[in-house]
Parts: sequence; structure tokens; C-alpha cells
Amino acid sequence: MLDTPSRGLVIGSALATALAAGTAQAATWSDTFIGYRYGSQFTEPNNPDKVEKHILQFTHVSGYSLGQNFFNLDLLQSDSADPARGSDSGATEAYLVYRHQLHAGKLFDAPIAFGPVRDMALTAGFDLNTKNTEFAPRKRQLVVGPTFKFDVPRGFLDLSLFFSREWNHCGLDPCGLPGNRNSHTFDPYYQINLAWGLPFEAGALPMKFQGFYNYNAEKGDDYFGVSTKAEQLVRTSLMLDVGQLAWGGDNTLWAGVGYEYWRNKFGNHDKPGVDTDALTLNLEWHF
Repeated sequence: MLDTPSRGLVIGSALATALAAGTAQAATWSDTFIGYRYGSQFTEPNNPDKVEKHILQFTHVSGYSLGQNFFNLDLLQSDSADPARGSDSGATEAYLVYRHQLHAGKLFDAPIAFGPVRDMALTAGFDLNTKNTEFAPRKRQLVVGPTFKFDVPRGFLDLSLFFSREWNHCGLDPCGLPGNRNSHTFDPYYQINLAWGLPFEAGALPMKFQGFYNYNAEKGDDYFGVSTKAEQLVRTSLMLDVGQLAWGGDNTLWAGVGYEYWRNKFGNHDKPGVDTDALTLNLEWHF
């Protein structure tokens, strides 16, 4: 039987899939892929060791008559430097992201455009995660806010300003001491999100530069009554369309390198493992 956080993740996955499926009937475009990332320099708060991770990714994005959907599920497998609860084996984490955009130009038959902005959207969504460590996080996050869609020659460049609320869980014994709670509601905070996917040619090589940047403001005290600090996360990659070069299959197999930059991970600070600089090897199979 699934434990509580796993059930929550499954329910969230089912909801996001159902929402995406509901609009897929009138989809004007879509892109779905299975990805793989590998790196050996990841970090975790309060852990001085570098962590090796294998990451399996499932992503679906599609447009329909009023906007678009984005769904991403990462399954992360750590090595023994980041152990599972009561085990010497590495921990397993699942992290799900869903975002839905309503485009002004599609709702009102005229875009809200100014300067470099070609249109605006209202974006809403959620993050869910679960991980089988002693800490046992169970992140539940809601976001809503405007998105500025910039006019770029190819691909997309979106800047979103989100109002965010987050709930999480701490399975460590000290979290349950008087004055602390295993389940915790953080203060509301704002998030700045920049997301991009920019295809280009380097000579005869079809390539793309993609990724996102999140700035999360302080969100009050953590599980131990310690004030959190602003958090920054960049995850980006430079990819080559190997499929197009090898057999003429445009947007099928991509390979490249990535980089993860994380500061004050989860709002933690002044402790080991809260800053990450990790190079990754990346693969994507689109279908």
C-alpha cells in the first residue's frame, strides 16, 4: 500500500494528467519526451558530501485554444551519500510540477503587448514532492500570477511573478519537540520565474539552449524556528539535435550538457550542503 506522501503524489499526477488530457482534445500543438540526467556533484542540506544522482524525467507541454499546459515529473535516485531512511542505499525522490497558462491574446482575441512583450498570461499550478529520507519531505506548493511572454525569433522566453504558498513535512524527531511541528506551513512568499527554450544553429549543428531560473523570497521560519533566506535555483542545458544529424529525425533525440546552480537550498543557510554547482549529462527522447 502507498504511504501518505506517495498517495498525494499519485493523486497530484492524476490531476495534472487529467487536466492535460482534457485540453489535449483541442490541442493545437504538443511535445512529450522522456529525459535522463546524470551528475556527481549534487548536494543536500546538512550533508557535507557530494551526491551522485540519476534522474529520469517525463515532460509534456501542449497548447490549446485558450493557452497551454506544462507537466514535468522527475524521479531522482541518489547514491549512498544521500541515504534512504533506515538504509545504506541511496534515497529516491519524486518531484512533480504542473503549470497552466491562460493567454490574454487567446481569451480576448487581442494580445496584451508592449515593448518586448508579445502577450501576457495568467499562470497557476502546483509542485508536489516526496523523498524517502529520514527528513521525509512532502512538499506541497501552490503558485499563481502573471506571465510576460517575450517576443523572441524562435522558441519562448517567459517571465512569471508568482504568489506562492508552501506546506511541507519534517520526519526528524527534533521537529516534533514542543514549539516545533512535523508538518509546517511556511509564510506566503513571492517567486520570480524565468523560463526559456531557444533553438538556434551553430553552423550546421541544430541546437537549443533551455532552462529556468527561480528566485524564492524568504518564507518565514523553518521547522526549528530558524528564519529562512532567499533561495535561487538555475537549471539549464545546451542540447544538440542528434536525431536530426544522424537520421533526419527532427526533434527526436537530443544530447547535451547541463548545469545546476542552487543557493540557500530550500531556504536553508549557514550549514553544509545548501549550495550546489553540479554539471550534468543530459538526454531527451521526444515522441
